[in-house]
Amino acid sequence: MYGFALWQARKKALPRARVSLNFHVMSVEFHILGSSSAGNCALLETGQTKVLVDVGFSAKRIGSLLEAVGESIDAIDAVFLTHEHSDHAQGIRGLAKRSDLPVFANRDTADAVQAKATKPVNWKVFQTGTDFSFRDLKVRSFALPHDAYDPVGFTFNWGEEGDLFSPPRSLAWVTDLGYVPEHVKEHIRQVQTLVIEANYDEGLLERDERRPWSTKQRIRGRHGHLSNNAAFDLVAELSRKSRLEKVYLAHLSKDCNNAQLVRDRFASLSRNLSIEVIDP
Repeated sequence: MYGFALWQARKKALPRARVSLNFHVMSVEFHILGSSSAGNCALLETGQTKVLVDVGFSAKRIGSLLEAVGESIDAIDAVFLTHEHSDHAQGIRGLAKRSDLPVFANRDTADAVQAKATKPVNWKVFQTGTDFSFRDLKVRSFALPHDAYDPVGFTFNWGEEGDLFSPPRSLAWVTDLGYVPEHVKEHIRQVQTLVIEANYDEGLLERDERRPWSTKQRIRGRHGHLSNNAAFDLVAELSRKSRLEKVYLAHLSKDCNNAQLVRDRFASLSRNLSIEVIDP
């Protein structure tokens, strides 16, 4: 009896072991570092991969923009280019100093950008319309109607079904297009996050005195840019028939648009979608 009582006393005195379970869900970061007619660049970080989508600023400027969000240009794993226009590709000249940095582009875009570069670029050439992978990213390119050699949009998918730590996520990058063909809608209908341009307000463009009539016609033509109204129509349609959760409205013209006009135009959709306007 005495032995049992002593055991019970010792049992009560023993500290209980604490079990701590720490579940780490893979972090995903997406930052639009800048987007306007003056330059476009975004950072996508999946937890395993850090990539830039377009590099429309100088390499020095991109480095500063990355530092502002706690990242380093030396940590970037790859670059994806949509087309050769300077507001999407000018940073390649400086970034080419990193000879090991892969730059994904189709052949026409790569040739056009390389012609202006001072150093060889580590091109990873894809054919428009094909799927390919980079690390944990599954990438699809698709043609866009714009006045460049072979402009594309991208969808990025990562994560796996049933994976608690890395659930499936998806993003589409679609800027610089004069209208939205059906094949583009089909690609972006499957994503959760969409970056789409709302380039100009029709009234401001019409009244703009700095641009000649020919330039205005190019901007609002079928190989130009999307107006606020055209972007609204697309997002409104997708909000009813897609997986869309988040929309970034980007590539605003500094002269023929402003962020408040875009916010006002899209206000009626903000009840069902998270909408962010990228102020130029």
